[in-house]
Amino acid sequence: MKHSIGGICVSIVQKEQHKPREGFATSLGVITATLGSAVGLGNIWKFPYMTGENGGAAFILVYLLCVILVGLPVMISELIIGRTTQANAITAFKRLAPNRPWYLVGVSGTAASFLIMAFYTTVAGWVFSYIFKAASGVISTTDPEVTTQVFKTSMSAVWSPLLWQWFVLLFTGSIIMLGVTKGIERITKTLMPILFLLLLICVIRALTLPGASEGLKFLFRPDFSKITGATILTAMGLSFFKLSVGMGTMITYGSYFGFRENIPYTAVKVMLSDTLVSILAGMAIFPAVFAFGFKPDAGPSLLFITIPTVFASMPLGNIFMVLFFLLVSIAATGAMISLLEVPVAYFTEELKWSRLKATLVTIISIALVGTTATLSFSTLGDTKFFDKTFFDLYDFLTSNILLPVGGLLITYFIAWKWGLKNIAREASNNGSLSNQPVINIYFFIVRYLAPIAITLILLNGLGFIKI
Repeated sequence: MKHSIGGICVSIVQKEQHKPREGFATSLGVITATLGSAVGLGNIWKFPYMTGENGGAAFILVYLLCVILVGLPVMISELIIGRTTQANAITAFKRLAPNRPWYLVGVSGTAASFLIMAFYTTVAGWVFSYIFKAASGVISTTDPEVTTQVFKTSMSAVWSPLLWQWFVLLFTGSIIMLGVTKGIERITKTLMPILFLLLLICVIRALTLPGASEGLKFLFRPDFSKITGATILTAMGLSFFKLSVGMGTMITYGSYFGFRENIPYTAVKVMLSDTLVSILAGMAIFPAVFAFGFKPDAGPSLLFITIPTVFASMPLGNIFMVLFFLLVSIAATGAMISLLEVPVAYFTEELKWSRLKATLVTIISIALVGTTATLSFSTLGDTKFFDKTFFDLYDFLTSNILLPVGGLLITYFIAWKWGLKNIAREASNNGSLSNQPVINIYFFIVRYLAPIAITLILLNGLGFIKI
């Protein structure tokens, strides 16, 4: 069976491989895996504290608008590219634009996923360690000074954070080694329902606390006086980064889609589910924060310093604290699986490595580079480049350069080079779906609005726009 790609015929089953290329076996697997990639620490950690810093409900409304104009169209574009080519992020562009340098967009995305894993696994290691800290009662205190000291000690240690980082790499790598269907799909089909269940348990507990209504007002009663140019740029950036676009993950996962999958519909479902997780996380956190008199704008420390003191203030708080950090670790795992799969897919398809070899080489490489990020809070704290530690440097390079540049080039490629005809064919599944109005709206956004928004994100990240 062959599929026409702008005049290029690509065999869906790669003949050079000894067995058919793996893909997601079910529509549920498609949704849970893609959602697992989108849902990450950003939903449980970054979204709540940024909502707190930017005025609550008004910020959520601006964020939703930005998702529609920025994150969603880029996600659809990447899924289309991946599904069309049935290839990893680098090979996909080689097939769509042979003998052209467009494959460098895939190289950029693969490099971004690697560098993100280098520092993301540092934070994920902290999260996993906090499950045991919560269970042992180490952070079971209502004194923020104690939780602050525990967090600082955890970060500034040498071997403990390194061992946790290596553990999460081995844990994630073991899932990747199992393959697409038996590993990624099966695990995410298990983890995502558990994540929603744990979130609902924490939400119900938070809403039963005295004074919880203030937290709900904070989340759902808009204060439009809080909306500023800086708020809009913040929401715009968050909407782009939270859906895992620009880093090769959605191209890679899209390549595992079947040709009957409705890509625009799937992307919208993932976007709405991802937003729901973020809002539920806010409902689990802010009612409890207000109930016990803590500040909602605590920033990044909200997760590791404020949350433990909040849970310690309520009956059976230790149990709910363990459940909370367990759900955060699940969210981190889904994101890490998709990030790790990007370079592994390239090695297995382009270099013909076994999945075992590709995974081992990738996690060892990430561990070597990631060690510098983890030690940025201890022995390498004084080693800086452009006044940034290794941790901050990897974060800056990916968040402010590689991801927005990658997203900008993807929108330009698909809208201006590939064109509406090819997009319509792929998004409508060769005309079997009656969704031309949706495709036209998507095409207008991805051709005109999304590039402008991503350019603003890039300029803001590089410091050229100050509001």
